[in-house]
Amino acid sequence: MVLEATMIVVDNSESSRNGDYVPSRWEAQSDAVNLIFSAKTQANPESSVGLMSMGGKGPEVLVTLTTDFGKVLDGIHRTKIRGSTHLATGIQIAGLALKHRQNKSQRQRIIVFTCSPIEESEKDLVKLAKRMKKNNISIDFIAFGDLEPDNTKKLEVFNENIKGGDGSHLAIIPPGPSLLSDTLVTTPILSADGVAPRGGGTEEGGAESGGGGGFEFGVDPSTDPELALALRMSMEEEKARQEKEGKKDEPKGESLEGIPEENQPLLDGLGEASGSGGDKMDEDKKESNESREEKKEGDGDGDKMDTA
Repeated sequence: MVLEATMIVVDNSESSRNGDYVPSRWEAQSDAVNLIFSAKTQANPESSVGLMSMGGKGPEVLVTLTTDFGKVLDGIHRTKIRGSTHLATGIQIAGLALKHRQNKSQRQRIIVFTCSPIEESEKDLVKLAKRMKKNNISIDFIAFGDLEPDNTKKLEVFNENIKGGDGSHLAIIPPGPSLLSDTLVTTPILSADGVAPRGGGTEEGGAESGGGGGFEFGVDPSTDPELALALRMSMEEEKARQEKEGKKDEPKGESLEGIPEENQPLLDGLGEASGSGGDKMDEDKKESNESREEKKEGDGDGDKMDTA
């Protein structure tokens, strides 16, 4: 899968206190951040994810690029809801964090959650989008909460100006009974990473997956990684055992018949070579012995005649 360095920018402004999303806008973002981290690291273990906020007095980098899920959780718990958003500044700081990534072969991506009014002008956003595209940075927007026409239009214009080969996506998610993370799974932002819907997703997805949520063994690795790892190891051990038994059942090579050298000594009792070639030598030896005996008998008869 794609090797990426991803900076997640969360909206911790006062608008995130609203409860129009289950359970609240901020809690919905936190759940979605966990899902994004799991999706990126499972798609490629060498991918890294960072976290920053853009509310309050100014944007703040909470966690630099890492593969440690615990650090991301700690960063979310330390974040306080306050002030208004600083979208443009937050994107620029996220771009600087990606520029200083250790693995330069990682593709750069920023995922921005926005649930509050966007104060930046459309002109400024277009200029920022072109600059990010020039630096080969893909930016995905997850718009929810305040979905006023002015907000969505600014995001659409930004998305049109930054689209490139790696893909930059805009997901507009209105309020609904389902979790923000469950809806996010169906968008191109995560569907490209092969993430399956959770068991609490759509009814069609739940029916097709047979209650397993579409995950391997029916277990979500992000919620219970130890159980998922144990099931995977058990399956690999069983597969190895079956392969080993299959090799035992395979017929061995046919035994070579008519070659008694393996079961007979190399030399017989007379010091002659044994085996298939020895049979012919025995026959020749018998013939020579018979001829000698006949010759001796002939000589004996001649001696008797002389004495007579």
